[in-house]
Amino acid sequence: MAFSVIVLAAGKGTRMKSSLPKVLHPIGGIPMVQRVINTVESLQASAVHLVYGHGGEQLKAALTGNNLNWCLQSEQLGTGHAVQQAIPYIDEKEDVLILVGDAPLIQAETLARLAAVKANCDLALLTVELDDPTGMGRIVREGDNIKAIVEHKDATDAQRQIKEINTGMMMMSGADLKRWLGNLSNDNAQGEYYLTDVIAMAAAEGKTIQAAHPDTASEVEGINNRAQLAALERALQARQAHALMMEGVTLADPARFDLRGNVVTGKDVSIDINVVLNGDVKIGNNVRIGPNCILTNCTIADNVVIEANSIIEEATVGEACTVGPYARLRPGAVMQSRAKVGNFVEMKKAILGEGAKANHLTYLGDAEVGAGANIGAGTITCNYDGVNKSKTSIGANAFIGSNSSLVAPVKIGDNATVGAGSTVTSEVEDNALTIARARQRTIANWPRPTKK
Repeated sequence: MAFSVIVLAAGKGTRMKSSLPKVLHPIGGIPMVQRVINTVESLQASAVHLVYGHGGEQLKAALTGNNLNWCLQSEQLGTGHAVQQAIPYIDEKEDVLILVGDAPLIQAETLARLAAVKANCDLALLTVELDDPTGMGRIVREGDNIKAIVEHKDATDAQRQIKEINTGMMMMSGADLKRWLGNLSNDNAQGEYYLTDVIAMAAAEGKTIQAAHPDTASEVEGINNRAQLAALERALQARQAHALMMEGVTLADPARFDLRGNVVTGKDVSIDINVVLNGDVKIGNNVRIGPNCILTNCTIADNVVIEANSIIEEATVGEACTVGPYARLRPGAVMQSRAKVGNFVEMKKAILGEGAKANHLTYLGDAEVGAGANIGAGTITCNYDGVNKSKTSIGANAFIGSNSSLVAPVKIGDNATVGAGSTVTSEVEDNALTIARARQRTIANWPRPTKK
């Protein structure tokens, strides 16, 4: 049967103490509500209705590109009132899955399990058992059928012994949901309309109410403050690390690895401690990543070694390259196969050709370096004149001596040599030697200055 989804994301999140709407706080580098949306998209729902309120413009800007029906809850009058904002768009003939935008670790398999339960009952709840359910709404049953959700403050001593609690996520028919929401009352201490009241209505009608359960409690935990955000971040990272290891990735210490986005890995990948992967990262076969590296939106080919403390952002590293230690590849950097950059080398919008190397203390910006070229220590491409950026071209098998400054726009030919300490401002022809530095002068027996 077709079904649609309502995601509740209108809360202010005052306990986050932030100008950012709560559901936009990132977990694993992705806004928490986006994680929920990504999960339900994999279930091929007919529509996703997002109920929003606080920070609406920020939400719309952050979630652009999603196929969402935006439902404004201008006043926050409870969860039942929030769902009512989506009711005009609900088909009575379809089932409706209700989720919360601040429980980002919910998995598609769990929601599929909930849908399977709904196929055999009138109302399906996602519940979980907690060792300490204090403060939570308890699930009250008669046999296998759920009869009510009793809030902790209203529960009897016997009911408080119940460890099964409500998660706020449920599935029912559109017709039932519309009818029950129409009968909600705000006659309570908070003056709000509670979605959980539909459970009692369903029970009063003799409906069958069954439960599905997540694999772990962290899947259904909500986030209301920074401490809970941090706790679920670690739970997510543990889940992601385990999944990578099951795919054959070696993690030196799973507790000291962060994936803040998505990664595709080949075989025999080894990742040392304190490595962070951001955005979309693709890693080939037989890649070794040293400790304290940060990789962001980049592609790493087969047989690459990335030494400690290197940063790679929006760059491409070709097969059998070596990076670092302490190297930085900025956006637009491309290393072709077997190229090497060593310690304290920075590349930006530059191509380092096949087998070329810059082993240390070098800046290559807006540059193209030919195959087999050797860039000496302390070399910089002077690509910026304060207004415009210009290109440096270095030919195949060129040799650039240490401490050279190549003032762009400039071209160094194939097999050319630039002597150490040169400042090159004009073209160097193929096979030529260029030395552009002051003549050495020596003064014998020169008296050093003395302090007056």
